[in-house]
Parts: sequence; structure tokens; C-alpha cells
Amino acid sequence: MGYTNVREPARQYEAFSLEGAALTFLRDRCEGLRFSAGKAEEEARTGKLLGTSLKKGEVPYHQQMDTDRLCLENALRRFLRSGRKEDAFDVYFCYLEMFVGDYKKAKRMIELLSEFEANGSGLLMKHRDHYAHSVYVFALGLAVYQTSEAYRNAYQEAYQLDDSHPAACHFLRFWGMASLFHDIGYPFELPFEQVASYFEVEGEPRKNRPFVAYRALEPFVKIPDSVVKRLETLCGGAVYETTDGLFAGLLAERLGEKYRFTELQMLQVLREKPAEPNRFGYYMDHAYFSATVLFKKLFCELNCPMEREHLDALTGILAHNSLYKFNIAHYKDRGNTPLAASDHPLAYLLMLCDELQCWDRTAYGRNSKRELHPMGCRFDFSGGAIRATYLYDKREFGKIKVYQDNYKAWKDREPAEKNSEEHKLWEDKKPGLKAYASMYEINKQGVSSFQADIERIVDLSAIRLQVGTELEKNEKQRCYLSDSSFLGLYNFAIVLNARWSSGEWKQARAEGREEQFLLDEKNLERFSGSFEALSLEYQLSNINQAKAFARYMQEIGCFYTDRSVDFALVDRFSDEELDIIGPLEHQRWLQEHYDMGWTYGTPERAQRERVRQHWDMIPGWTGTVVPMELAEKNYRRLNPDEQSKDTEPMECMLAMMRMFDGLRIYRLY
Repeated sequence: MGYTNVREPARQYEAFSLEGAALTFLRDRCEGLRFSAGKAEEEARTGKLLGTSLKKGEVPYHQQMDTDRLCLENALRRFLRSGRKEDAFDVYFCYLEMFVGDYKKAKRMIELLSEFEANGSGLLMKHRDHYAHSVYVFALGLAVYQTSEAYRNAYQEAYQLDDSHPAACHFLRFWGMASLFHDIGYPFELPFEQVASYFEVEGEPRKNRPFVAYRALEPFVKIPDSVVKRLETLCGGAVYETTDGLFAGLLAERLGEKYRFTELQMLQVLREKPAEPNRFGYYMDHAYFSATVLFKKLFCELNCPMEREHLDALTGILAHNSLYKFNIAHYKDRGNTPLAASDHPLAYLLMLCDELQCWDRTAYGRNSKRELHPMGCRFDFSGGAIRATYLYDKREFGKIKVYQDNYKAWKDREPAEKNSEEHKLWEDKKPGLKAYASMYEINKQGVSSFQADIERIVDLSAIRLQVGTELEKNEKQRCYLSDSSFLGLYNFAIVLNARWSSGEWKQARAEGREEQFLLDEKNLERFSGSFEALSLEYQLSNINQAKAFARYMQEIGCFYTDRSVDFALVDRFSDEELDIIGPLEHQRWLQEHYDMGWTYGTPERAQRERVRQHWDMIPGWTGTVVPMELAEKNYRRLNPDEQSKDTEPMECMLAMMRMFDGLRIYRLY
């Protein structure tokens, strides 16, 4: 079990925690992920290696596949420990490179969500992050699959998968698609909410205000003839010329009989969703656009291979928000029927995990910033159950105490007559504190309203859920002083990598024409090609080098921003500053390599990638977490040319930040 072709870093995971369960799934259940018997036979027959490391043909193909999987494990581990958007980026990047084939072609689709939220959500009354949120949802799903035999059985039966190892790889592929991209349609919902927020008057219903609707959607939902033919084969001869028609047919096939709706009825709902939000409580459903955008991107623009499970992932995305709750199951009605895992495994898990993931989400909306949300969540997945303890900041105790006192006083005033007008007015005055209030309120069955709501959406008879709350001191570092949307990570990584293969950058820097050099479209095209030829491991290495820049700036008393501020502008780092940055970057490089199973050694250059040994590692060291003191000592033993590999990238970043993000670097003193 685990990795058969790369050295595994020695790690002990807490088996039933969120991190432990999710990462153990990737390590132990996904053995052989993306292996190819055909490529292995070709390597044995020809004697030529088919795997890529720094360049093609350096390692066996299966070694590259195991290395890619270890990249995903490490990326998810970093994110679960930091919760930072920049680390969420790595998980998206790994998934797209591994299962779609090219991040560059799909990058705008996910970066648009992050950019819209960071820059446009401050105009809303209520809005929280959906970019990092989706990666948490992804991790939750892996943990549920890892620890719940009931869910694994339902998934394998739904897709007729008998062998548990291929089944886990199958699940990773399609769950990743459903979870990571379920909110990419938010850029369609945000303008709608911005207009609603602009005209919002407290206590006044939305129907009395202007609203946005989408028109001329025919080209947007139309499916090209070539894709119609592919769908006809997958859908038993049914012909679907629009995504609305396709999704209506798929949902009716999956859920129509149980929830008593026809394909025609669902088609009418889907046509009205974007065009007539007044029919849906004056709300726009981002899930409709997420599913439609993803279908168009993957199968109409990128022409990706299409399987029936892709369509299930899309309908899972489509249903996860308001469509299932209010147009299919009517989940608030008395006697409603929750969705079972066997009904639609991907939709089931997406709705469950989407509801559970309400912690550590950046608040953008004006009201959202004042509300109380959990800062973290401690999970226990033992025994196939889910025990979620949501953690609130101890510093918010005063706000919590006021709410509890108000809630108790409100409960004490409850009218005796349940269905009276007086009772209705009393209910309207119930105090609230967002997520905390729903977890604090306990019904007659001894269950919080937060948990009860989830149980009305999905059937938890086979996966017991228990929700609690605790107060803890918030010690999580959120960010550095440097501030930007930092969406240029991919571009930064491309140019950082280009320095290794060309002396042109050094020459341009010496002549003071860095920006001219970076503006040359031929150079950028060449650099992009070199970057795309790297393995996932080396692409991520360049990305993580760019991400580390904010920490290094903080260490030397500098910061970057896209605002004009009254501090000294930095156009060059001093020798003293570089002498601080060098060991820090070397520590990052060492830790990255140890995490990827590298060790110290002095192999010939041609063998280095295959045996995964490097002479710049620490001789004789066998630990797992590299201390700064040891990293600096190792850095000092290197010759100046090797040391410059840790400082030159940071000087390159100075020019790139001006070019790609419009940022400037300043000294605090």
C-alpha cells in the first residue's frame, strides 16, 4: 500500500481526523493511480523511460505517476494546515494537471472566482469565501469515503466497481471534479447580489426591489453538434441540444421517480432559473451556472474525454444549492424525503460536505464581517460516524454571552398558542448569531438546528452525525503584511523556471532591462513551453517559490501592495537582505524535497532524478521537519553558485511583480 516507486516521507497521520483520513485516503487507497500497463510494457520492451521529471525520459512512467500523487497529498496537507487561498491554489493545480491535463487551459475558470470574490464581494451585505471553501469540501469528501464503509459500498454499487483500489481512484477523479468546481458559477450570482445589496432596506422583502436577470442564454446553453453526438452514445440514444435539456433528462432519470417530477417539468425550472429569479424567491442560483460553465469548458472548449460519471458530477453540482432543496425535495416541508447516497452518490456527498464546511471562511460581505462564524472544526470520523466540533474564538465570548442571554429571554417570552399571530410575531424576533445560533439552538429531539437542517437534506441513517461547539484561542496565522490578489502565481512560476535554462535573464538584469525582457511575447511563449514540459513536482516547486516571497519580505522588513503608500520603494535588495533571504529559501527548498522523498546523495547528474538524491541536501540527516538552524548551516557549506540559486529568484520577483500584478515593494523602515 502507499507509494511503490518513490520513497515515502515518514509521517504519522491521526487516522480519524480530517487531515489524517483525507491524506490516508490519498496515500493508502489510491495505490496505482493513473498507472498504465501499456506504458510499463513499452518501457520493458524498448528500454526507454517514458516518465517526466525535469525533462522527458528521465524516470519510469509509474514513478512519475506516484510522484504526482505525492504532490497532491503534500498540497492538500499544506492547505489543511494553513487554510490559505494560496495553498488552495496548489490543490486546484494538481487536480487539473492530473485529471484534465493542462492547468493553463482551465486557469481562468477558477481564477475568476477568486478574483471576483476578493474584489467585488465587499459590495455585498452577505458573502464568504468559496475558493478555499471548495478545497475543504474536497478534503471532507475524501475523509468520508475513507472512513465510511456505508458510503464506499453505495458508491461502488452505483458504479458497479468490485475492486476497492480502482474504486478509490475512480472516486478521487469524479469527486474532485464535483467538489473543487461546484462554486465556479459564483461570478454570475455576485452581480445579482450586488444590485440586491445596493437597494436593500432592512425588513423589506426582496420583491419590492430591482433585480438582475440573464437573457439571450441560447448560445450559452447550446451544445455543439459534435458534442451532441458524443452525448447520444453516453445517454442511450437520447439527443440533447442544450445543457438545460441534458441536465433535465439526467436529473429526471436519477431522481424523477422518487421525487415525482418529469423531465419536462425540470426543463422548465432550469430555463427559468437564470431568466426569472422572481420565481425562486428573488435569488440567483450559482450552481446552475457552475454546472453549465464547467460542461462548456471541459467538453466544448477543451474537448476532454467524456464519461457518464462526468455527467453525474455535473448534475451533482447543479443540485447542490437551491435546486434540490426547493425544486426537487422541498426539504422544509413536513415529511420530506432526504437524499440517499444510493440515489446520487456525488450529489449526496457534495450536499453533506458543503453544509458541514462552514469554518475558516473569509468574510467579504459587510454584514458577514460582523457575524460570528467558526474559526475551525475538529472532526472525529471513527466508527463510520461524523463528530464535528466547531471551534469559536475565545475572544468572541462577549458576543456569544449577549446572544445566549437574549436567546434565553426570547424563549421565556414564548406565547402559549402555537399557531397564533402573536406566536408568529414572536418567532420573527428570534435573536441570531449566524452559524453559532444554529448550533446553539437545540430541538425537542436534542439536536441542534444546524444538524437537523442537514438531516432534512441528506439521509444520515447510515452515517451518524453529531455536532458540538467549543471555545478556543485563535492562534492561526492568516496572512503576511504583503497584500494582493496574487493571481499571477502561474505566471511567476513560469518565469522563475526560465532562469534555470537561460543566461539571458542575468544579462538583462545586469543591463537594467528586466521589464523589457519580460514584456517580450516571444520570451514568454518560450518560457511557457519550458514550464509545461516539467513534471508536476517541478511546476509546484516554482509555484511554491513564488508563494514564499511574502514571508521573506516580512523577515527583512518589507512588504508589497498594489496601493500607493508613503514608504520607501524597493528596486533592489541589499547584500544584507539577500543574506537573510538565502537561508530562508534554502530551508523551503530542503523541506519541499524531504516532503517529496528526496535524500542526500552524490549520484551522477543523469541518475539524480531517478534515485531522487541531491548533493545540496543535508548529509547524514534523517529527520522530517528541517530546523532553520540546520538549514542555514547547510546553506553556508554550499559554494556561491549554489547559494545564488536561493537568492536570484527573489530578485527576479521584483521585476515580475511590477509586470504581472502591478505591485510595488516597500520598506517599513
